[in-house]
Amino acid sequence: MNQRMEQILNDFENNKLNADDSFKFHCTQCGKCCINRDDILLSPQDLFRIAKKLDLTPTDTVNQYCEAYIGNDSRIPVVRIKSKGSIQRCPFLKDRKCSVHEAKPAVCAMFPIGRAVGYSKDPDSEMNTVPKLEYFFTDPGCGDNAETHTLKEWFHDFGLSLEDDYFIRWALFQMELHDFLADMEKHVDESLMKTLWNSVFIQLYLDYDIKKEFLPQFDAHVDKIHLFLQSVFSE
Repeated sequence: MNQRMEQILNDFENNKLNADDSFKFHCTQCGKCCINRDDILLSPQDLFRIAKKLDLTPTDTVNQYCEAYIGNDSRIPVVRIKSKGSIQRCPFLKDRKCSVHEAKPAVCAMFPIGRAVGYSKDPDSEMNTVPKLEYFFTDPGCGDNAETHTLKEWFHDFGLSLEDDYFIRWALFQMELHDFLADMEKHVDESLMKTLWNSVFIQLYLDYDIKKEFLPQFDAHVDKIHLFLQSVFSE
């Protein structure tokens, strides 16, 4: 486990926040959170919103500003922002400000707040659990403590919802994909795996009309991927 992941896990366990809990942070627009980063991963929704902001297709957005690869641990297609130059600067950083501010990735908009999917007891069952979002404060390594915010206020100011059903669906689907694709990789040849990965990548990230709503398209694509993988598994 790398040092960054260890810090995130430590923050998750020790710095959890509820909606009315407060934290101290003031962004001084130093730009440090936008350099020396190779870990800004985009969800399909992040990519869609950036493409819409730039009036580009998701495919063109990936080609110009991102890179796609198969995750070393997840074994699923991953898209991340491709940094530039010797200081690994985010390509959207202009004059120390985000040029796609209104459509910036959720992980950037929440900064320095992180989130993960946890589980709570289902009140209608003694055995089952239901997924829930949990939030935590991370040490930003920049800015200062000149302002105090509650989690609820911070998200409201950035137009984010604390009850993000899409993020839960996306997180759970990634785990489902991992289980399936990692298993398939043990049983099929390299050529077929490349076909599987490419098909999933296109459906998840690229095949969107930016003039239409995102979520109905995402749901339709998840259904198509389920059917596609089931057909491969049954062969």
